[in-house]
Amino acid sequence: MTSIFMVIGIAGWIALLLSIYIYKKAKDERLKSITIEEHEKLEPKIVVIGGGTGQSVFLRGLKKRTRNITAIVTVADDGGGSGALREDLGMLPPGDIRNCLLALANIEPTMREVMQYRFTDGALKGQSFGNLFLAAMNGLYGNFEVALYKMSQIFAITGKVLPVTLNDINLIAELKNGKIVKGESRIPKEVKDDKTSIERLYLDEQDAVPLDEVINSIENADIIIMGPGSLYTSIIPNLLVKGVVDAIEKSKAPKVYICNIMTQPGETDDHNVLDHVNAIVKHTNKNIIDYVISNNEVLPKEMIDRYQKDGAKQVILDDKQRKILKAMGATTIEENLIEIKNNYIRHDAGHISDIVINLALRHDNDKDK
Repeated sequence: MTSIFMVIGIAGWIALLLSIYIYKKAKDERLKSITIEEHEKLEPKIVVIGGGTGQSVFLRGLKKRTRNITAIVTVADDGGGSGALREDLGMLPPGDIRNCLLALANIEPTMREVMQYRFTDGALKGQSFGNLFLAAMNGLYGNFEVALYKMSQIFAITGKVLPVTLNDINLIAELKNGKIVKGESRIPKEVKDDKTSIERLYLDEQDAVPLDEVINSIENADIIIMGPGSLYTSIIPNLLVKGVVDAIEKSKAPKVYICNIMTQPGETDDHNVLDHVNAIVKHTNKNIIDYVISNNEVLPKEMIDRYQKDGAKQVILDDKQRKILKAMGATTIEENLIEIKNNYIRHDAGHISDIVINLALRHDNDKDK
């Protein structure tokens, strides 16, 4: 514990020095955005709700298409380095927020590598420098929201990153076998160990409120995206914060769910596309999805076999599901969404971004008619 606090103190000084360095390097990028011609067509305002790796991968592609991005990020994470800092310092978990900041950042590759560096020894083993940097900024300014704003300036990010709430929230799952599990990191493990599934989720802080800026961003969005990412531990926790679903429902912008390509062991075992959508409907008591974007490319057998060894299967959409989704008012968009990198499957962020931008612009044009 003491060593962590000592490093946080040192990291505070490093944060000041590094922020000056990054600020100078990012200055040119900011100037470029300032000098863009005023008559250029306004890019659509896109809100992306989620967390985890899926959200940050998508944001990297999206920032090349529009500067008007708001990433709304869950703060229910309680595992790994984020969980340790949350417990030791009483701060919001920084991990998912850090990943989104870096996804939208305009900094040199070397600085990005520094922020993602994980310590391999001692009390900080497994902790990332980016987490410590954010913790130091939080300590310097005494306010997580201000610290995040300052880091966004330092990294010259495209758009903005917002925690869904500043309340200290924990995710609680009721499993099909009746067991109650508290803690986002524990839920998938308990599901796998008990060979059961998730019945429902709720927050321990029932009166948690979203940031005003979160609601304002949703109200002013041209399109609202949920996903991609872990359904139960990254996307749905945001929707459980009081007022978020109401704001989404009231918005006239199209609401889009980007479905995962593979099931996630301990979360979405045996889920098809419709199951993913129904989980959102169940936890919001409302059908807030206008479009469902899903993959229609069948993976090579050897890759399917490799993923099945880890308990993951390809998420499939068939005719029966299409008819049900249509009856629910959701239009399905099926494309090859797969990008394979280092022998791992992930979403093709560029292609999905193009689909999303086109949806937003088409909806805007329809309003003008």
